[in-house]
Amino acid sequence: MHSATRPPLFFPGVRRVALLLLGLALACMSASLWAHGVNENDKAFIEGASGINIIPYMYLGAKHMVTGYDHLLFLAGVIFFLYRMKDVGAYVTLFAIGHSTTLLLGVLLDIRANPFLIDAIIGLSVVYKAIDNLDGFKTWFGVSPNPKAAVLIFGFFHGFGLATKLQELTLANDGMIYNLISFNVGVELGQFMALTIILLLMNLWRLSPSFNRSAILANAALMTAGFVLIGYQLAGYFTQGA
Repeated sequence: MHSATRPPLFFPGVRRVALLLLGLALACMSASLWAHGVNENDKAFIEGASGINIIPYMYLGAKHMVTGYDHLLFLAGVIFFLYRMKDVGAYVTLFAIGHSTTLLLGVLLDIRANPFLIDAIIGLSVVYKAIDNLDGFKTWFGVSPNPKAAVLIFGFFHGFGLATKLQELTLANDGMIYNLISFNVGVELGQFMALTIILLLMNLWRLSPSFNRSAILANAALMTAGFVLIGYQLAGYFTQGA
């Protein structure tokens, strides 16, 4: 999958750093950060609007992606060790295909699932990508999942996660298809903007001679964030959504 040698999985202090990051994450993340749904103003607009609203829905889609920390964490993990734009384009395209498919079909066909469980799987996608970046699957099991298939499959869940958020709202039937397509286009535009910034920062970081060493800690942090997301969503499922 990658065009550069990845750092070894185990590094002195990684476990302690991961535990420290977990503690910091739990201590610093406020309730507002976890409100990964639609805010009240956007909700009021969506539920009050009727007819075709292409530009507003494109804006809402882009805004949701840019502020969607779980999606961005997964994308950051996907491109972490991708150095060629050809590879970046291939993986991001697979993610977009999966993402778009379940976002549109989930709402249009009214396919429903518990949003806490879907978001827990999205958190699992972050954990998977961090372990994959650290060669964990090969180290522990002697084999790695197909990376492109994994990105596509998790893309389905990321898109379905967005669909569950929209399903919580009352969408007008008039213009729904056009508005959903516009929302999806906005999501992809937001993804492109966020990805551009991530790539620029990543390329600057890669110029550092300590990149390989710090990459281990970064993926440990990524894994920790994924576990925190899973734990939060499962707690919500058992206390609110079960």
